Amino acid sequence: MLPVIGNYGKIDPMNKHNQDGAIGGLGLSLVFACLLLVGAISFGAWAFASRQDYKENVEAKINLATEAARQRESKSKDKQFAEESKKPLKIYRGPEASGSVMVSYPKTWSGYVAEAADAGSSDDPLDGYFAPGIVPTTDNKNSVFALRVKIVNQEYKDVLESFGSQQQAGKLTASVYSLPKLPKVVGVKVVGELPDQSAVTMIVLPLRSQTLQIWTQGTQYLSDFNDNILPNFSFSP
Repeated sequence: MLPVIGNYGKIDPMNKHNQDGAIGGLGLSLVFACLLLVGAISFGAWAFASRQDYKENVEAKINLATEAARQRESKSKDKQFAEESKKPLKIYRGPEASGSVMVSYPKTWSGYVAEAADAGSSDDPLDGYFAPGIVPTTDNKNSVFALRVKIVNQEYKDVLESFGSQQQAGKLTASVYSLPKLPKVVGVKVVGELPDQSAVTMIVLPLRSQTLQIWTQGTQYLSDFNDNILPNFSFSP
């Protein structure tokens, strides 16, 4: 009697579907794992290269940063030394006939002041030039002075009127000003270009029947003008 074969030898469709699904899921898992592996290898290569660059160049980078810091510190110290070297301020005292003008200026500067023997008859009873180091030639129009102090034998209102055309042309501005040590003597501060000079910052003040002018040329010495000259300047009105 032959054995009953039954369903043996037949392929179950459901089993085949399960096998295909398992194979598909395994493929996706392998692809995902490969992508992770490639990403990990890439990150590792980048990290290794960065580490090698840092390891190989760290000393140079440290030296560069140190030199930059040293230069900043050196500039700061040089500036501080330059300011400290200006003190104590030197003092010029003018003749009593010219208002006993007192000018305080950095000790690293030099000054040249022409004083008229007869302050009442001279066009410029007092004419002063100040500059760091040695005073440049006074008759050279290209010379630049850190400070100029001048008394002109003109009425204050007449001197102001001489600035009118420059002000109308927009080449200078004028504002009310008083010296810190002489708050009751009211004058003007003029900033801009004058006909016979480069850009200036000038203080114009009445001095009896005459006029006092204090100014600096350009902006190179403007901080000294504001911080050292004007706060300490005085005269007898």
